[in-house]
Amino acid sequence: MATRQRESSFTSCSSTSSCDADDEGVRGTCEDASLCKRFAVSIGYWRDPYIQHFVRLSKERKAPEINRGYFARVHGVSQLMKAFLRKTECHCQIINLGAGMDTTFWRLKDEDLLPSKYFEVDFPMIVTRKLHSIKLPTLLIAECVLVYMTPKQSANLLKWAANSFEVAMFINYEQVNMGDRFGQIMIENLRRRQCDLAGVETCKSLESQKERLLSNGWETASAVDMMELYSRLPRAEVSRIESLEFLDEMELLEQLMQHYCLCWATKGGNELGLKEITY
Repeated sequence: MATRQRESSFTSCSSTSSCDADDEGVRGTCEDASLCKRFAVSIGYWRDPYIQHFVRLSKERKAPEINRGYFARVHGVSQLMKAFLRKTECHCQIINLGAGMDTTFWRLKDEDLLPSKYFEVDFPMIVTRKLHSIKLPTLLIAECVLVYMTPKQSANLLKWAANSFEVAMFINYEQVNMGDRFGQIMIENLRRRQCDLAGVETCKSLESQKERLLSNGWETASAVDMMELYSRLPRAEVSRIESLEFLDEMELLEQLMQHYCLCWATKGGNELGLKEITY
């Protein structure tokens, strides 16, 4: 593992395309998410000693339901990612799509869980041709990225990933159940900020999320809404974070969490047991 850690490299790719209005709106969500994570870390939801170097601490206090939602998101993605790393014994690579100010690379290094290679990409179009020839097991991560693409664009990306890597896993966190009134309010709020969810029609249900993965070359697909995931979190951890601050509207938290989901898909890797990974 020591040798693998020394060889592990960190590559960050940034967009050089012109800053049109659509891209500016999407980039604004990166700032929002970073500030929310920074605040949650500052009051003890989870430990991240690196985020302070990338994100300022906002003077605005974030609502408890937002903090708990981010805790569930970070915990859920982290657990699946570590499961993949352990199954592959870190002989793999991670491609973090739309990574923004994410600090996963350094947190994995602290836990001696660095993959052979770790790539960060700000926009999916920057994925380089080099990746086409890589045969190591590969983990791709997209947190609130696909929803900003049209269904055709996200399908092309998923199909490209499935066709490019023989052994791979894809983790996707984004909206779900967007056809009801609460979902419509979320869409309208983002539109007022000039941020359109171009791919929202694929976020109708957990089934539609899984079907998108399966119809674009992935062999297995699973999905769980974040309220269900929250209910599966370690009780000791839930008790700890719920004692950090008072939440008087549990119904609002439930509504919010029921409109986000964690999906994962696998291809190949039968000998590694990738199909057995679950949350």
